[in-house]
Amino acid sequence: MHSRFHLSVFVSLLLWTLSATAQILSTSEVPPQFKLDLETAARLKPELMAQSVAAKGRYAAGQLVFDSLVQQVAPVSNLKPAWQLRIVEDGLLNAYASPDGTLYVENGLASVAGASTGLWAAILSHEIAHVVRRDWARRYLYEKQLQSGSGAAIVLGDPGLPSASWTDSAKASADMGKFCRQMELEADRDGLMLMAKAGYHPDFVPALHHLLHVLGKGPSSSSLYAMHPCWEERDRELSGAYAEAGIEFEHRWPEWYASPGGNPPVVVFADVPTLRKNGAKQWEIQVPMRCQNLVGAVEVVLRADPTTTAGTRAAQLPGAQSREYEVRQLTGCTSPRTTVVFPLAELTDKQKPGTQWTDVYVIDSWGAVLARADLPKLPRQTLH
Repeated sequence: MHSRFHLSVFVSLLLWTLSATAQILSTSEVPPQFKLDLETAARLKPELMAQSVAAKGRYAAGQLVFDSLVQQVAPVSNLKPAWQLRIVEDGLLNAYASPDGTLYVENGLASVAGASTGLWAAILSHEIAHVVRRDWARRYLYEKQLQSGSGAAIVLGDPGLPSASWTDSAKASADMGKFCRQMELEADRDGLMLMAKAGYHPDFVPALHHLLHVLGKGPSSSSLYAMHPCWEERDRELSGAYAEAGIEFEHRWPEWYASPGGNPPVVVFADVPTLRKNGAKQWEIQVPMRCQNLVGAVEVVLRADPTTTAGTRAAQLPGAQSREYEVRQLTGCTSPRTTVVFPLAELTDKQKPGTQWTDVYVIDSWGAVLARADLPKLPRQTLH
């Protein structure tokens, strides 16, 4: 993200200001007397407000959803957020929250949500959960733990003599990444339940995640040092939370269409494609997938990029290129685990000089993209 006053700058300023004055504490939880995150947020608020606008006009759907979600937030002792929604008009795809309860959504992401109250709920519930959980303060306290030497120490010299030591920076970075990824998943879980209580089906969360994956937003693969989980990790780790929130939603809103968010969206979970030999000893690409709320069929599109060399990928949507670089199959996706198979001979017939098969997309009958998966690099010998 590259806005003039975006999330990374906000985090850096917040942590820098806190570290200049705060006593190092030995817990990642937030003690009742800890107020520096709120005080720092108050000092930074004028700058953030200057870079954003009220959620009015074309963003009115977001404000409506925000108000309904906040009404479901249970009171938290020692925390009285001044809830407010602001739009950052920088064209980017992100959202973040200040510890004081102000949420900022960049208008690129707001455009993705559009008039869908369910997608707005998926965006805002996660950020509201960060505020309620005081995750800025929790991150700061955990980082101070690592800096104080509670991380992995490497000792120099004879173990029987006084020795110097230093914190293993790689281990500390991995620990910090793991902690932040866990915070994100916890915010997802709390946000899912908040959505369900407010009347927005939890399936809007994976629908949003898959849209952002299609647009190339977020980590594309797991990493020890990543601060956010990749989309596949979120799908995997949140499966139980989706089910639990779904039960809560159905209990409160037995007639889905009458809920504030309306009927749930079609959600497609596309697993990593694999290359295998079939019984005829011929190579084929298998695309495992699972669909929810689907009526009708979806189309699985295997695409090649005529300008991409092996090892790189074009982050473009279906329709942006000629269909001569695509192979398509319809599926009703009726089983709990549907597998779509592309015989490699069919791909070889369409293989053009300089092309590389790169992506698998799943689209609905209107051409909207529901999911994307990266295609593993095909061994050269299988294409001949």
